[in-house]
Amino acid sequence: MAPMHLGLVVSLAMLSVIFLRELACYAPQVLTMSAEQAILVVLTLIDLSLAANLLLIVLFSGYENFVSKLDIGSVEDRPDWMGKVDFSGLKMKLIASIVAISGIHLLKQFMEIGKSGKPMDETALFWLTVIHLTFVASGVLLALMDWLSARSDH
Repeated sequence: MAPMHLGLVVSLAMLSVIFLRELACYAPQVLTMSAEQAILVVLTLIDLSLAANLLLIVLFSGYENFVSKLDIGSVEDRPDWMGKVDFSGLKMKLIASIVAISGIHLLKQFMEIGKSGKPMDETALFWLTVIHLTFVASGVLLALMDWLSARSDH
């Protein structure tokens, strides 16, 4: 698992560099950008942040579930989910993050309609919506399966 976790740490560093690059690119333009442009920039930064949070959750919970418990003690800064996220909880956090990232991407595409001067690609927008709804349905079905599994254990 160590090489895979190392790869995820490198991925987290890559996302951090991209986040900082985007922030440095758009921060000087803040006084001249429109409200719609600012919203798109913020959505992009939120998207990157959600992906980084997802990586952290996978890193820490994967380590705790499959390698060893993190001996942090009862430090106040410790996240509530740390040490409590099992595989089922990890699946739910993963699908929730994917749905949020997909929703943000879809919202960005909807906000771009009519902005670039080129006609809207209705087929691409249709498939983005279908894919997002598939993620939502998958999340609901995973939650239902976990709920049924927990009920049958009792």
